Amino acid sequence: MTITQQIITVAVVVLGTMTTRFLPFLIFPEGKEPPAVITYLGTVLPYAVIGLLVVYCLKDVPGSGHYGIPELIAILFIVALHKWKKSTLLSIGGGTVLYMVQVQTIFG
Repeated sequence: MTITQQIITVAVVVLGTMTTRFLPFLIFPEGKEPPAVITYLGTVLPYAVIGLLVVYCLKDVPGSGHYGIPELIAILFIVALHKWKKSTLLSIGGGTVLYMVQVQTIFG
């Protein structure tokens, strides 16, 4: 890649990033109420994305050698930790650490 191509690539990436960051603020200014469909999507999409991520993470479990035991333990730990502390970041981080410790030591 030449230096000109690198500069063009960086400029296009910066432009794309800035467009996706600033466009919602231009379309929906502070004082203007967003349409009902946007408000609905704002409430529904986070749960749909989390569900999609869970399904994606568990898609290969039946083919694993441990029949999903480390995954099940980590999921139960995440749910219990989230119910107890109500912290998404702590739940995700704690579950990830527990899963990796299991896979590297117990089920490795």
